[in-house]
Amino acid sequence: MGKQCIISMLCAILLAGIATPVAPAIDKRPVAVEMWFKKLPHTKEKLTKLHFYFHDVVSGKNSTVVRVADSKATVKSPTVFGAVFVMDDPLTEGPEPDSKIVGRAQGIYSSTSMEEIGFLMTLNFVFTNGKYNGSSLSVLGHNPIFHKYREMPIIGGSGAFRLARGIATAKTYRLNNAGDAIVEYNVMVLHY
Repeated sequence: MGKQCIISMLCAILLAGIATPVAPAIDKRPVAVEMWFKKLPHTKEKLTKLHFYFHDVVSGKNSTVVRVADSKATVKSPTVFGAVFVMDDPLTEGPEPDSKIVGRAQGIYSSTSMEEIGFLMTLNFVFTNGKYNGSSLSVLGHNPIFHKYREMPIIGGSGAFRLARGIATAKTYRLNNAGDAIVEYNVMVLHY
C-alpha cells in the first residue's frame, strides 16, 4: 500500500471522528481557551518536574532522524556546521529502548557551531501517555552535545502546559559509534 493511500486513510479516519480524542480533560476550543485566560488572574502557578529519556536514532532502517539540508562547507567541517536534521524521537520512562513511551520529541536541530559540535534545538516534547497526554512543551536553545549537562529553555507549551516556562537539562546517557544517542532529560516547568 502506497504512502499516499495510508495518509489518505488516516486523514479520513480523523475527519470522520473515529480516532480517539487526545486529552479530553483539556478543552482546546477557542471559547474554552478564552475562558481559561479570563480565569488566569485567579489561578496559582504550578511547578512540575518531569524526567524521561530521549532516543535519537540516526542509523539503521528504524532511524528517527533525517538529514534534510547542508551546505558545501558541511562536508569539510569537523562540526558538520550547516547540517539540518528533522527528528521524531521517542521519549521513554527509562533508558531502555523498550521502556514505556511517554511522548515524542518532534522538531529540528541544526549544527550551528564552527568550534564544537553544538546544535540549535527547536523542538516540542509532545506527550502521548499518562497525565500530560495531549499536552506539549516547546524548547528552543543551544545544545553543545559533548558537555556533561546542557541547559535549554522551555519557552511555551500547550494543553496542561499553557504559558509554560522553564528549563530542560540534558545529559547524554549513552552514545554509540554510529551516533545513536539516549539522552536523559530533567525538566522543571512553571505553568498554570
